[in-house]
Formats: sequence, C-alpha cells, structure tokens
Amino acid sequence: MFKTQAESQEFLTGFLPTLEETPQDREVVLCVPFTDLNVLSKSLHGSRVQLGAQNVHWEDCGAYTGEISGPMLQEIGVRYVVVGHSERRQYFGETDQTVNWRLKAAQKNGLIPILCVGETKQQRDAGETEALISNQLEKDLVDIDQSNLVIAYEPIWAIGTGDTCEATEANRVIGLIRSQLKNPNMTIQYGGSVKPNNIDEIMAQPEIDGVLVGGASLEPSSFARIVNYK
Repeated sequence: MFKTQAESQEFLTGFLPTLEETPQDREVVLCVPFTDLNVLSKSLHGSRVQLGAQNVHWEDCGAYTGEISGPMLQEIGVRYVVVGHSERRQYFGETDQTVNWRLKAAQKNGLIPILCVGETKQQRDAGETEALISNQLEKDLVDIDQSNLVIAYEPIWAIGTGDTCEATEANRVIGLIRSQLKNPNMTIQYGGSVKPNNIDEIMAQPEIDGVLVGGASLEPSSFARIVNYK
C-alpha cells in the first residue's frame, strides 16, 4: 500500500530509463495498488514492463463491496495478479480455499497469477516448513493450469524484517516446490527481504528463476539494481 498516482508516475520517470541495458530475456512486472493501475497501464504502454495487480476476487461481479474482479483488471491491461500473499493470509482471512478460487478466476480471465506460499517463524522453528508448503500447494492448485502460473516462495519471517532466508536454503525449498509440480519448468520466485546487496547471490541459485520484491522496489535505483542483477 504505497504510492499515489502522482508518486507512481514519478517512480516511472526514474525507473524506465534504467531498463535500457537490461537483458531482453528478463521480465519485469510492477504489481501496484488498484488506484494506480489505470494510469500506469497508459504510461507503460509500449514499454517492456508488464502490469500486475495485488489481488483479484473469485467472482466476475456481485455484491462484494471493496473487491476487484478479473474482468475489471483485464480491461485495463493488467497481465499478472498476486494471489495468496502472506499479508492477505495473515491480516485479511485468506484461506487455501479462497486462494484456489482466486487462482481459477485469474486464469479464467486471461491473467497470470503469482501464487505465494511460505511459512511463519514459528512453523519453521517447529520443523513444519516442508509439510506446510506441501499442504498449501496441494490445496491451492486443485484444478489449476500449471502452464499459466508463477509461484513465489516467501518465508513470512523474512518479509519486511530484514532477515533474509539464506540463498542456499531458499534454493532448497524452491527445489522441493518444483518437485511437487506437474510443470517442473514453471517460474518459481523467491520473496523476502530481497535487496540490492543480496540479489546476485539469490539469482545465482539454480532453482530460483526470479524474485518477488517488496520494500526495495519502492526506490527506482534500488529496484533497478535488482532488475539488473549480474
């Protein structure tokens, strides 16, 4: 929940020029608040940056005050949507059932969902990481097209805390996630205190295809360093 429309435009002014030397095989997606989507859809037209939303409702329309539907997002050029982010699960009652419904709605409406899975510090300390994530995947991916999906492993204890999961450990968990998928070639990202000073090590891991960036994406030069990792 950052950046007004004016602030988003200012961000683009500083960020877009940094992509001139970015390798063409790297995909860049900005997942912004709903109020910024329309203006950024216009500003990003013709650029290499894709637009993403932070959530989507499971119904196309209805008496769901405060929600946003797939057709509303698709109409204004949104390509990606984050589903099941840990903050939605933690603060807003998201369950694996509603995550599954949102994934289906996203795919039905031509959006590529970015599914977030991950454990809390308490669950990790109890040795429950593998079982928890396996359970999340089993429930979330019921009847989901795995050829039209991105998964982000985000250990909740490493989000906004400054504590980063060791790159080798993130690689291990993502390898376990990949082993449970019908589509082993799926893009799997790591998210959790990704910063300019750790991006090179993270992206050197063989199982990690990309990153889901939080706070470090708010400043153009910081995000540019992550996008242009070595």
